[in-house]
Amino acid sequence: MHMIIGYHNSHEQFPPSELLKFVQMAEKNGFNGASSSDHFYPWINEQGQSGFVWSWLGSALQSTSIPFGVVNAPGQRYHPAIIAQATATLSEMYPDRFWVALGSGQLLNESITGDKWPIKSVRNERLKESAEIIRKLWAGETVTHDGHVRVEEAKLYTHPENPPKMIGAAITAETAEWLGEWVDGLITVAEPPNELNKIINAFNRGGGKGKPVYIKLEVSYDDTEEKALKGAYDQWKANIFESNVLTDLKSPEHFDNASKFTEPEIMYDAVNIFTDIDEYVELLNEYIKIGVDHIYIHNVNRNQKQFIEDFGKKVLPSVMD
Repeated sequence: MHMIIGYHNSHEQFPPSELLKFVQMAEKNGFNGASSSDHFYPWINEQGQSGFVWSWLGSALQSTSIPFGVVNAPGQRYHPAIIAQATATLSEMYPDRFWVALGSGQLLNESITGDKWPIKSVRNERLKESAEIIRKLWAGETVTHDGHVRVEEAKLYTHPENPPKMIGAAITAETAEWLGEWVDGLITVAEPPNELNKIINAFNRGGGKGKPVYIKLEVSYDDTEEKALKGAYDQWKANIFESNVLTDLKSPEHFDNASKFTEPEIMYDAVNIFTDIDEYVELLNEYIKIGVDHIYIHNVNRNQKQFIEDFGKKVLPSVMD
């Protein structure tokens, strides 16, 4: 399988117009893929943005030649029939260049509907239902369904010859194992390689053996360790908590309050803080050795231009060899 080292587009942190320039720059500097968030709110007010990714993806795919993916939560904020239509349209326009990862979501984004936020087990049931609905619609079937979500005689009239890969999003080994049988691949956060290996093994046990593994690698790169640490803390301090906290807080203000008593040094446990960009080569090769096929790198601070240029000059040529 062709190795993908992609650039992650964080809509919570940058206006969509600026992200478009960053991803174009990333392609010119050797990144051969891209991933994207799909939020209604930023995590914290300091991040300050949250563009609508489905508008942005059309422009991004049109103005580059690399493949793109997005992590989406169907079932509450988005009806799965609408996600089926959106993903089918992008895949028809840009064949074999688009993938979608489905997850059970976070209250932060889903709360805008005013609907009850279900417990995790129910969210998982809803997710699987949504995935089945989406696949049937991609296949041209007329779908009626009455469960956690309702669909009445829905049919897509535009669908691609080859539907996009449906990737399952998981943070825990338990969820990864549950996904293994019914998704086309796994996406997870980049834990240290030995911990990540446990999640990959669980995915394989559940039926995912031989399917691609995608990771989102969170780093903070800058000229000095002090700047790299400060940049990570200012922008990403709300993302240090366990998954049950990240999924159940309701607003940017809640994340601000939850993180305001944390110290900057805690970021060392959550983000790879780098000043020597050559260390990336060793880290990326460790992930490749344990079976990761796609690595999407999110530089969590605001210094994107230097990261993209330095990474393109000093890291990608070594890793892509």
